[in-house]
Amino acid sequence: MTDFDLSDFSSVDPKQFAQIVKSAPDAQIKEVMASDMRQKILDEVFARMPSLFRPDRAGSTNAVIHWNITGRSDGGTDTYEVVIADGVCTLSPSPDSDPKLSLTMGPVEFLKVVSGAGNPVMMFMTGKLKAKGDLGLAANIANLFDIPKA
Repeated sequence: MTDFDLSDFSSVDPKQFAQIVKSAPDAQIKEVMASDMRQKILDEVFARMPSLFRPDRAGSTNAVIHWNITGRSDGGTDTYEVVIADGVCTLSPSPDSDPKLSLTMGPVEFLKVVSGAGNPVMMFMTGKLKAKGDLGLAANIANLFDIPKA
């Protein structure tokens, strides 16, 4: 069993991260994402999104996307706002804008989606990932980022 250790996540490159997520059992990912590491991991994943953004694939896409990650230890949800505008992706400091797309999923599903270790279409079809708003954007979102394949 691979040790799902992201205590020094800032030194883990996207390909290594994808491999860690792919090889870790769901129960282990869930356990880590219920610990005090959750915020650090989520913050790091979202901080990397602008550098993994592919403006060459975005075309004229302008959108506010809310990522809602459920399953916080207090029963709450963490919401991150990603803004794609004029060929640039930025992380908003607070989710105050009206989203064009809102994605809601558990922490295991989220890590699998952003690491390329899970199939977001299948997650959507089985209800593990919920999309509200522009479903065309939802279907294309993976193409807008350089997601490593584990």
